[in-house]
Amino acid sequence: MKIEVAEYAGYCYGVERALKLTREAAKESDEPIYTLGPIIHNPQVVASLAEQDVYAISSLDEIDKGTIIVRSHGVDPRIMREAKKKNIKVVDATCPFVKKAQQRAAELVKEGYQLVIVGERNHPEVIGILAHAKNKALIAEKVEDIRLFQLAKKVGVVVQTTQSEENLKAIVSGLLSKAFEIKVFNTICNATLKRQLAAQEIAKTADVVLVVGGKNSANTTRLAQMCAQINGLTYHIETASEMEPSWFEETSLVGVTAGASTPKWILEEVVETLKSSDR
Repeated sequence: MKIEVAEYAGYCYGVERALKLTREAAKESDEPIYTLGPIIHNPQVVASLAEQDVYAISSLDEIDKGTIIVRSHGVDPRIMREAKKKNIKVVDATCPFVKKAQQRAAELVKEGYQLVIVGERNHPEVIGILAHAKNKALIAEKVEDIRLFQLAKKVGVVVQTTQSEENLKAIVSGLLSKAFEIKVFNTICNATLKRQLAAQEIAKTADVVLVVGGKNSANTTRLAQMCAQINGLTYHIETASEMEPSWFEETSLVGVTAGASTPKWILEEVVETLKSSDR
């Protein structure tokens, strides 16, 4: 059985940067370190950080001292101001690509455009972008959502960094018949596009596809969905322990990819387990 790993898989720059800033803060501080929500959407990494006394919390109300890490998804600016008022040190690990989406959203609203954010309405990144736009935006998860929109003549669009280009194009095409002027900023991260394209190529040739990453990771889930549309034998797993021998019966080629929040050691463990099972 041959194993092929996608050319682009695993940690992206934004995730590596957030983890680097978190670990540096933990080394330099004698006070508690907290992340506002899980630093990345990978349970194994979050558990590993907890062993290093870095804890995920859901609200600033839970603490009154220490250092808070703003994760790569970004937050409402009011949260940062609130932390500073409480004399809690803030380390901003917001991904630069997410910051760009936040800035573009704010610009469009300031310029008088009716803002549409393409993304998952309950995802922390989208919630943060919405906050930077002063909550003056409509959220479109899929093209069907825009049918009920009452739009102004001028519409501005930004997109969650981990969305697919196909979804963005479909929604923008749908908006064309509803607005006089549309200004679009394609804020999809380049690393996301590379991972999606590489995963699709793997899915076309492999007998079975494994997509490795947190079940709570939006970009990993999207990779799994894209692969499944091409190859019905696609499995989304968090760790090697979830693999079933029956998946690989009479399999010549297994394709493996991983989301942007999946650490290298988990990806390597999956590959090594596949090799061991084929001996």
